[in-house]
Amino acid sequence: MHEQLKVYEEKMQKTMKSLDSDLAAIRAGRANPHILDRLTVDYYGIPTPIQQVANVSVPEARMIQIQPWEKSMLKEITKAIQTSDIGINPTNDGQVIRLVFPELTEDRRKELAKDVKKKGEQAKVAIRNIRRDGNDACKKLKGTEISEDEIKDMEDELQKMTDKYIKEVDSAVEAKTKEVMTV
Repeated sequence: MHEQLKVYEEKMQKTMKSLDSDLAAIRAGRANPHILDRLTVDYYGIPTPIQQVANVSVPEARMIQIQPWEKSMLKEITKAIQTSDIGINPTNDGQVIRLVFPELTEDRRKELAKDVKKKGEQAKVAIRNIRRDGNDACKKLKGTEISEDEIKDMEDELQKMTDKYIKEVDSAVEAKTKEVMTV
């Protein structure tokens, strides 16, 4: 691989990581502790991820249990969940917080599948934009010490890289859609 193309490969990898974290945040009927990844609580004045102030477990298929290490954090964690976009009301028994996931309706599953596809399309657009930037950079090399054949090779390599990542996006979207639609 040409050294100049490594930058674009890294950008495409970052796009995939971003898509993976976006898809992990979409719940598919089963309890997934990753939906809490983006939530932070005020821990002595510092925004801190919930996983760093509590033990997060999945005791049942449709329940997440959050056990704070300090009882004073119960209220903070409950408030953070209520003000988030998770859409689940936490229950708090004074010891632990429980998030019970309702069974998804068919309409909600279809809605989530559309959301998954939309996120996949956004990732593809980002990857294609990275390819365009790479091609523009290759075109600027014309007239330098790099031969036209080398420039053509770099453009071909960039296209192969793009195809590889587009395939990865498609398979990630397909897997998540299947997970969402499975009852």
